[in-house]
Amino acid sequence: MSTTTTTPTSPAPAPAVEDTKPPTWKIPVTLWVFGALALLVFGLGSESGARSTFGISTGGDFFQIPPASLPTQLTAIVMSLVMLALAGVATGYVLRRRQVPLWVPIGFAALFLLAFLVWAVEGNQISFTGLLAGSLLLSTPLVFGALGGVLCERAGVINIAIEGQLLAGAFLSAVVASVTGNLWLGLAMAPVAGLLVSVVLAVFAIRYVVDQIIVGVVLNVLVIGLTGFFYSRLLSPQADTFNQPGTFRPIAIPLLSDIPVLGPVLFEQSIIVYLMYVAVIAVHVALFRTRWGLRVRAVGEHPTAADTVGIKVNRIRVQNVLLGGIVAGLGGAFFTLGSVGAFGREMTAGQGYIALAAMIFGRWSPTGALAAALLFGFANNLQGVLGIIGTPIPSEFMLMAPYLATLFAVAGLVGRVRAPAADGQPYVKS
Repeated sequence: MSTTTTTPTSPAPAPAVEDTKPPTWKIPVTLWVFGALALLVFGLGSESGARSTFGISTGGDFFQIPPASLPTQLTAIVMSLVMLALAGVATGYVLRRRQVPLWVPIGFAALFLLAFLVWAVEGNQISFTGLLAGSLLLSTPLVFGALGGVLCERAGVINIAIEGQLLAGAFLSAVVASVTGNLWLGLAMAPVAGLLVSVVLAVFAIRYVVDQIIVGVVLNVLVIGLTGFFYSRLLSPQADTFNQPGTFRPIAIPLLSDIPVLGPVLFEQSIIVYLMYVAVIAVHVALFRTRWGLRVRAVGEHPTAADTVGIKVNRIRVQNVLLGGIVAGLGGAFFTLGSVGAFGREMTAGQGYIALAAMIFGRWSPTGALAAALLFGFANNLQGVLGIIGTPIPSEFMLMAPYLATLFAVAGLVGRVRAPAADGQPYVKS
């Protein structure tokens, strides 16, 4: 009597979830409204004959580029007209019952910020290269947090605890670096802090099937409370011992850092920024170019189908939640070792939630999340730069700018997007 054996095969891609709903008009309407607003306020509302000047080169560039002096009104009008053209492109996609591609809202948001910048700098001069470099720096924790969210939600687990993971990474990295006097050891402990938060999230959300959003919110509150307690009882009274870690110095990559504009922006940053470059590439390749990534996306889209071909659904989810916590925790080190040089109470200031918005704006893609985080980082840095040059815009509004940009981006520019089909749904094997 002969017997046959079956050899496990590689998992087939998860069945696509067909989107039968008609495309939403939210994106085109939003783009038309804000494009017209930009034309009226930034273009026609600026003073005729005024100029906005932007410094381009720095002292160490291969060759010097003179400052760009732009006619404020004309530049703002041209940018506004391009924005209205993008609104027309979005309208065309919706009329053809197709989803508006991500480059349209991202390009529109970038042009809107640039038109606002030209209008706000009217009659003044700022360093455009310095503005971009600072924007990249401030977007670094957002990118790490968004990547952590992408890793979790692509496997079907909602991660609201990004804020807590960033804060925990900032706290532990500062304490360890201060006690040991070693910045590298402090940097290595930041992912450990994020991992510890993720362990709790994985246990309650996956093992005990507790509502994932509630667990994430509770973890954020828990980390805020714990770090606040240790800050007031330990770090603040004994700052010389526990809260003076120092910061990483910028590392200029030879030759590349001398390229005008791109060099100072991309290749004269701290080690944490360079790790961010690596993280974006690694997560993108892992999710979309490897068998492991295929399994993760199958679990996030159709866990039952993935289970039938031998994939351990909850094991994959636990792995991704832990990995997401490691990535987000590493981003927390930016606040202490890459920027301030000391831990402060609630110093992340809601950046974890903005990272979550960047993940949604980027449509659960590492590269999309990177682009969205850069936009939010630009808005955040812009309010500081314009405050220095004494723009007539009220300072209270400028402080709100990063959060307003986040709100408008997610509410209006994203439109109807589809998260992984099984996102937030616990899987209990029958």
